[in-house]
Order: sequence, then structure tokens, then C-alpha cells
Amino acid sequence: MNKTRIQDLLKALSRLSDLNNKQEVADQIALEFGLTKDRSVYYCKDFALRFSASEHENFGNTVLSLSTLQKYDDVPFIVVLVMPGQIKCLLANSTLLKKISHSSQELRINNIRGSFNGSDILRVLSGISNEDANLVKLFNIHEVVGFDENLPRLVENTNNIVPSGKPFSPDKNELKNLLLAPERALKFLSSKEYKGLNRELDGKVSEFKNEIMLAAMIENVNVRGRVIEYLIAGEDKSLIQEIISALQGDRHGIPAFKTDNQLGDFIKDFNTYLTATDVKTKIMVLSSNPKAYNIDKMLQFLSISNSVFMFYFVGIDKVKIADTVLVSIFEKELLSATILLKHWAGRNSRGVTQFEGSAIHKLILNPSSNIDVAASRAFLKNVLELAD
Repeated sequence: MNKTRIQDLLKALSRLSDLNNKQEVADQIALEFGLTKDRSVYYCKDFALRFSASEHENFGNTVLSLSTLQKYDDVPFIVVLVMPGQIKCLLANSTLLKKISHSSQELRINNIRGSFNGSDILRVLSGISNEDANLVKLFNIHEVVGFDENLPRLVENTNNIVPSGKPFSPDKNELKNLLLAPERALKFLSSKEYKGLNRELDGKVSEFKNEIMLAAMIENVNVRGRVIEYLIAGEDKSLIQEIISALQGDRHGIPAFKTDNQLGDFIKDFNTYLTATDVKTKIMVLSSNPKAYNIDKMLQFLSISNSVFMFYFVGIDKVKIADTVLVSIFEKELLSATILLKHWAGRNSRGVTQFEGSAIHKLILNPSSNIDVAASRAFLKNVLELAD
């Protein structure tokens, strides 16, 4: 995402706030930024815009069809709301939608139908207001989720489908194990098992360092992450070789593969400790928020008496692997940078999380193992209550 272009757009719109005419604003912005018009959408490689007019900030106008949004959902999709004497912007990518309103009765995962209204756009996401100043921050949250992962939630919310799952509900013993998880993590960090796990993961990074750098050039953030994570934590050697061949240009395209839908990429049982480690990459020059974990899966895993949940971050700059760091889910800076996406995972779920990319950047450059046990326990109690 080009933050400078977004900032330039906002400045240009602020200069036009007295026009009070949606079409005049659209024409001037299209001319200044060299935008192409596709029916009601104006776009360039950095963003897409839908201009709308209203007397009030809370507007119910139809904005766009879901199928058209799909075309532009990998760049910031911004609704430019022209009101008397002012212009406001709302991010309207699929992560920011509550549901689909018009002609959506046949909406299914394999049948994208319907349109959304202004009232279907979330005004707050994870405590972040949907407004001009936060467009970049909100898109950072959206881009690692993407359209395909938002679609099942929109189908469920639009059609009032009764969800099949249910939030994890610990019994008395599981709750005790769960609330002791921060202390377990603290002990693990000073153990020989931690050193062994770190050494093993670092060895994988060293083994595939050239391939990791090639994969870092993949533009799609989700594909890039999955490929690098599988190189480090994958178990199918033949698939790893296929990925390497694709990266080296010996075959056409990255092979299609699915990763197990479990808590961590790398599970290792040390007997004393049962560890789940999620591998995440951070392109140091890019601003992005990596996916973190499904909250219910995290709670269920940490209710096991010897469980420890870790993250292994791989920092990549322009020419080399900057560094790696293996940290607990409860590391102080990481915990404070955890974004709760309660709405995203649908009903009967506590939701999912992301990490603020800036915190990962700092941890890679300045590794830390600080755990505030009391704050970590309070965090666990807070997310347990999300099911209420």
C-alpha cells in the first residue's frame, strides 16, 4: 500500500470540501490522480474510490455490488462522502462490512450476489474509528484477511445462517491450566527446550535462506506468508521441493497447497512442554499487520497442562534476512499490540486476532522476553468473556 498516495488524496479532498457537489469532486480528483472510471468506481493501482453524496454522515445509500468490490478489495476501497461543507472518507473493504443488503437472498460462497449500503459499513473496527486519519491502519488490518476469508462471514451474517461451532468453554481444571499459562511460558523461556526449539527453527531459516528471499518478492501478502512459513515449518518434503522449484523458475507457478487449520505451524512435544509455534514473516520495509490466531483455538490449547504457545518472527529486508525472534504469545510488547477482531469470525466465536506490524518490527530488531504475568492473566480473562 502506498501511504503517501493516500495522504495526498486526503489533502486534495480537504481542499475541495466547499464544492458541495459529488460529481465536481469526483472529476477533479480523477484528473489530479489520473484515475480510470469503471461505472461508479474510480481507481488506480494504489486505491479505488466510490463517491457518494449525503446530508449526514450516517447514510443509507447503496454503495456498490459485492461482486464489483471483489475486483478492488486488494487495494484501499474508499467511500468519499460529500456532505454540505465537508468531505469524509470511509474504508469499505470487505473486512469493514457487516453484511450485504440488497438482492442478496441468493448470496453464497460460490454465488456472489447483492450490494451493500452505507449503513452496512462498520464505523469502528477493533476500537479504531473508520475515518480519514485511520484509513491506512484499517487497511493494514484488512489486507491480510482479504476477500476470500471475509466472504463466509458475510454469507452467514446476511442470510442469518445458524453457525455450527461454539466457543470453547473450559471446565474447572482446564480454566486452572489456562490461567497458569503465562507462568508456564515464563519458565519455558529459560529452559533447554526453548533453546532447542529456537535452534531448530533458525536452522530451517539458514537452510532455505535463498528461497525465503525469493519468496519475499511475491506481491500477494497471503501467498508470500504461506510459502515462507511452509519452507520453515512444513513437513512434506516433496511439496517443499515443488515450492523451491517454482521459486527458482523451474516450474510454472507456486503449487496449490493447504496448510492445516491448527493453532501453530510447528508442533513439538518435549514431554515437559507441549509447544505450538506459529511462524510469521515481516517484510521490514512494509507496513502490515500479520494474522495472529483464532482466540478459541488459543484458549483450548493453553488449557492443556503443559502447553506453551510461541511465535517465531522472521524479519526480511531488501537484500537479506534481517533477524529472527522466538517469543511467547504473552511477551509484553506483543500482548499490547494484539488486535481483537471480534466481529470477523462470525457468531458463536470469540473471533480472531492480528498483531500491529510496528511492534513486530521492534521485536525483531530488539528481541525481548518480558512477560507480565498479571497482565497476561487479565488478557486471558478478558478474551474468555468475549463469548458472553
